[in-house]
Amino acid sequence: MAFDGTWKVDRSENYDKFMEKLGVNAVKRKLAAHDNLKLIITQEGNKFTIKESSTFRSIEIVFDLDVNFNYSLADGTELSGTWSQEGNKLVGKFKRVDNGHALNTVREIINGELVQTYTYEGVEAKRIFKKQ
Repeated sequence: MAFDGTWKVDRSENYDKFMEKLGVNAVKRKLAAHDNLKLIITQEGNKFTIKESSTFRSIEIVFDLDVNFNYSLADGTELSGTWSQEGNKLVGKFKRVDNGHALNTVREIINGELVQTYTYEGVEAKRIFKKQ
């Protein structure tokens, strides 16, 4: 329930390098750095609904904890995996459909901010969101 609410991206750390490692081209990386991403998160038991809106797209993702589902990144990269709750963290373990490489994500609330940490092929990045 701590994740419930509307969150707007405030800042990023190492996000360009992360996207480069994913294979996102320079033009898309430059645009993504200013995507104005907003997340609206609601949780009902093990079911999460996340409405993502940004400069690029608006989508709604519905998933149950520990149940595999498919998801597409804004650049079109297809992923398959699960979100799990580990203590006060949401842990996403995904694999790219095209090459099978792991992309892991952790969401946690730190000092009232939603911190989303991504790891792909040894590159770590963070996006920090403020509650609206």
